[in-house]
Amino acid sequence: MSGDDERAGHEQEGGERRLEELIEERRKKARRLGADGEEGLPYRFPDATPVARLREEFAQLKPGEETSETRRIAGRLAARREQGGAAFMDLVDRTGRIQLYARRDGLGEEAFERLLELDLGDWLGADGVIIVTRRGELSLRVERFELLAKSLRPPPDKHHGLSDVELRHRRRELDLIANEETRARFLERARIIGAVRSYLDSEGFVEVETPVLQPVYGGALARPFTTHHNELDRDLYLRIATELYLKRLVVGGLERVYELGKDFRNEGVSHKHNPEFTMVEWYEAYADYLDEAARLEALVRAAAQAVGYEGELELSKSWRRIRFVEAIQEATGIDVREHEDAESLATAIKAAGLEMPTENLPWFALADDLLSKCVEPTLKQPTFVLDYPLELSPFARSHRSEPGLVERWEAFAGGMEIANAFSELNDPDVQRERFAAQQRLRALGAAETQPHDELYLEALEHGMPPTGGVGLGVDRLVMLLTGQSSIREVVLFPAMRQ
Repeated sequence: MSGDDERAGHEQEGGERRLEELIEERRKKARRLGADGEEGLPYRFPDATPVARLREEFAQLKPGEETSETRRIAGRLAARREQGGAAFMDLVDRTGRIQLYARRDGLGEEAFERLLELDLGDWLGADGVIIVTRRGELSLRVERFELLAKSLRPPPDKHHGLSDVELRHRRRELDLIANEETRARFLERARIIGAVRSYLDSEGFVEVETPVLQPVYGGALARPFTTHHNELDRDLYLRIATELYLKRLVVGGLERVYELGKDFRNEGVSHKHNPEFTMVEWYEAYADYLDEAARLEALVRAAAQAVGYEGELELSKSWRRIRFVEAIQEATGIDVREHEDAESLATAIKAAGLEMPTENLPWFALADDLLSKCVEPTLKQPTFVLDYPLELSPFARSHRSEPGLVERWEAFAGGMEIANAFSELNDPDVQRERFAAQQRLRALGAAETQPHDELYLEALEHGMPPTGGVGLGVDRLVMLLTGQSSIREVVLFPAMRQ
């Protein structure tokens, strides 16, 4: 062991020993405060007012002004200081921070000393009078307080709370304790999700729930997670999409349906990929993919308004629209229509100086890679890329005027895909042919293909009206509207390497 390694080992050992000592000291305090067991702490503390509501209610008070208004608050102790016979403490709840002001001659000697025994991180409830200090700080002058939970471990310091990215993602509770910005971001996430639901509900969509464990995965080209049900003695798959079940509900007469929940894809992790992610999919009878483009614009505007979005995305006007082949040509100079086979397109890719794998890939996969690698990162402002090759879209209806294409768009913003939509294929015979084509691709070694789903075909044979459908990535929408560049910043507990 080198000298540096030895010193680091001693520092780590010393840090662990010091932490054990701090925890034991706090346990002793808990005993002195009568909070060292279940019976020593209250089972409830009702009717606490959120800090944000207090700030709104008393926003007009002037410095030095006192009221006769009593309020009850609760939260975690985040800071404290003593000054003569007075104590000043910061209490934090999920909506904000407020100062507690206590005087020895007001609380009484015993209660005041008990207050001073509290540690940072302890949960505290307090009753008192609302005042504003001479410095203009809204405060609660404490008349009574109660320890609600003892924090045996000291709260994270600012260095770990703000700088240690790995710790923030692995131990989100510590991140939430230390960083007001993190708490605010996840409250914004909740408001965005609420706005998505509110918009769809107001438009006559019915929220439904479909199976997470599925006997046949489908609705996307992705690798599934596989599990086994012991009682049924069969393999099942965590769903990669809700699409096929939702369209079966349209067949059943639920003409506007949506589901907001988790999907799972057994793929890599990156700044925009997490194997477990939140999606909202909706399906609407009597609509096509252009109708759904307008609906996505309206939904995103509603979500942006819910959090007061003021970023660089231009959401108030209609989004740019560009066709698949034109988007690739604009970004790379390659007109994929002039290269009818994989060999020709691979040659054009190499001639353009683009570094991307081309061997043993079919034409449509090469075209899709050009879009994802060369076009997608450039699409910062909201953009619809429309009219994809048929082979990339087994569930999309054939384009009404362009042979070989389907009526599909993907929506991009911030340099990433956020949504995907089709005029849904509703001809069961054509869908059966598409499934067969997917099986042929699988036989040739394609890893991500759509398995045959006979129950879905039988559902289509009962008749599905013209339908438009959309899948929107909620995590990515939250990234855009909260100004985050990594999906790990908007997922409470992201997947992490060991």
